[in-house]
Amino acid sequence: MSGQSNANSLPPPAAWRYSGNQLKRWRTKANVSREQLAAASNYAPDTIKAMEQGVRMPTPRVLDVADDLCRADGMLSAAKDYLKREKFPARLHEYVEREKEATSRWSYDATYIPGLLQTKNYTRTLIENRYPPLDEETVEERIIGRLERQAILTERKPPVALRFVIYEAALRSPLVDTEQLSRLLEVSRLRNVVIQVLPFVKAIPAALLGPMVLLETRDHERFAYAEGQLGGLLSADPDLVSRTAERLSMIRAEALSPAESARFVERMVEQR
Repeated sequence: MSGQSNANSLPPPAAWRYSGNQLKRWRTKANVSREQLAAASNYAPDTIKAMEQGVRMPTPRVLDVADDLCRADGMLSAAKDYLKREKFPARLHEYVEREKEATSRWSYDATYIPGLLQTKNYTRTLIENRYPPLDEETVEERIIGRLERQAILTERKPPVALRFVIYEAALRSPLVDTEQLSRLLEVSRLRNVVIQVLPFVKAIPAALLGPMVLLETRDHERFAYAEGQLGGLLSADPDLVSRTAERLSMIRAEALSPAESARFVERMVEQR
């Protein structure tokens, strides 16, 4: 891979598009309105439309209800065997694949605890309260997917070198409880993990631009990843990778040392 990839441009899975197309065809043939199907399956009409367009996965409930309303004799319900919940948003698919190949990963997070360091409760709070809201099945799959990524902490041989810098604002969030802070201290004791805190008083402009990740694979390929409100950008462009590395280096230089960072988090736990 070369250049850069805007993860928002990735197409929905083919199974979504095909099943959505079949859903619309059967509904139209049976003269069932989108509003009727929405009411019967307890979804909004716009959600049914998104499913028919293939941008959202048709749920088992919708397929079963549509199968009954459209008298499809199991043809629509059968699609459930070929559909599965995505554990990650489309914008993250390519990044997650690269992360699986990483021999080193270096990141900075400004507003949230990094996904690789999150507790299940913290993860659930973030995913359950995203907007627009997700259905319950997707919430559960996303939680599983995020927690499964944490295998990178301890289960790779040789171990992956992991370095995290976390802005104080992320630690001060009301979403962060004692369990989450204790989790940071626990992970920081791993030999392959370095966790540093960037305190408010040491913040530099580069630290206010948002989260960044720098990956290196076993083939010595380097990738930079940044995510914002409108999506994520994964790039192997040497110039962008170099600039990301430089910014991360500047931020890390201003952050507390690993030992000072551990004491910082310990004090936060004591103050609870």
